[in-house]
Amino acid sequence: MTKRPLEGIRVADFSWFGAGPIGTQTLCTFGAEVVRVESETKIDSLRVVQPFALNEDGSYKTGYNVSGYFNNFNAGKLSIQLNLNLEKGQELAYRIIEQCDVFVTNFTPRVIDKWNLTYDKLKEINPKIIAVYAPMQGMSGPHRDFLGFGAVLTPVTGISHMSGFPHRPPFGVGTNYPDYVVNPGQTVTAVLSALRYRNRTGKGQCIELPQIESVVNVLGTAVAAYLANGEDAMRGGNRSPIAAPHGAFRCADDPESVDFPDRWVAIACKNDDQWRALCDAFGQPGAASDPRFATFEARKANEDALEALVSSWTDGKKAEDVAALLQSRGVPAGVVQNAQDMLDRDEHMKARGYYVYLDHPETGRAAYDGPAFRLSETPGYLAAPAPLLGEHTMDVCERIIGLDMDQIADLLAEGVLV
Repeated sequence: MTKRPLEGIRVADFSWFGAGPIGTQTLCTFGAEVVRVESETKIDSLRVVQPFALNEDGSYKTGYNVSGYFNNFNAGKLSIQLNLNLEKGQELAYRIIEQCDVFVTNFTPRVIDKWNLTYDKLKEINPKIIAVYAPMQGMSGPHRDFLGFGAVLTPVTGISHMSGFPHRPPFGVGTNYPDYVVNPGQTVTAVLSALRYRNRTGKGQCIELPQIESVVNVLGTAVAAYLANGEDAMRGGNRSPIAAPHGAFRCADDPESVDFPDRWVAIACKNDDQWRALCDAFGQPGAASDPRFATFEARKANEDALEALVSSWTDGKKAEDVAALLQSRGVPAGVVQNAQDMLDRDEHMKARGYYVYLDHPETGRAAYDGPAFRLSETPGYLAAPAPLLGEHTMDVCERIIGLDMDQIADLLAEGVLV
């Protein structure tokens, strides 16, 4: 197989939940050896949340190794169980870090202090280490020890305030969005930048990535608008200030859908040409010259009537047919797809081969997210499924740290390794 670009880089992954492990997953996909340091006394909560794999009788599997959530974001990593509440556990952590190029954590500063994993300590152990600290609110400031994850960050950063419909409570984006996209992406970028710096200078460095500051930069023009004119961006539902119509419109039910038969198509007209093309596609060219809809300003002023009209055209039609028809006329449109579509029915995703199927010892064959980007000369790939909890404890201790069997047995007996 082609050599991956990060082969030879080793990462000490002391992170948990999503933001940290998803970032290190990208590093692993592109060749880094990632050592997940875990503990049953402070189990990564993603190991115990749904979706769980099913038994043959349809019941859910149980245990720390069957969560699709955890497995999807930890493919190919090594897992060692280490008790960091013990002094010997911390000393063993130092020996792992000594053999690594990158250290990553998203625990709060309070926990970092408790486990003696501050940057000052780590650079004593390994002066070339690139140490990433990504707590929710940063390493300093009055909220440094506040707890939270994606579902907390979306309201704290203002995303929830702008998500939803006018005159109704904010309801966010329906998922821990910052954990999947913004924070891990920023982490990977920062690590690659630091690796480039180290290649040039031989020096490591500390990366502080406060998740709150990483996320607020996706607010777009909201802060700029308030700064310029005191406007507070408000929830607008599916509407857009630069397009009309802009929304999700009801189509015919899908009898093949597993759980939710209702079907929708998203449509966005950003100019009069697209609006005229939409009217023509639905066999209603006269609507394009209706004074209520003839111009963008008129459509925005009569948006309720506009959306009712478009809904009357899409109602009863197959969403895929509507999307294909409008796309053929140059109108931005797409089916509002669900997980079943993405995995089983989207012909484009299948042709691209995005999802990767791997055999896991407890969950069996399962789909994993593939690489998020493709390098023509050094492509990334998933080398193995997610690790069982502590699956590689012996390997890490022997091959990476350099312990012999007697030393490992003593540490197991003392509860340092579990």
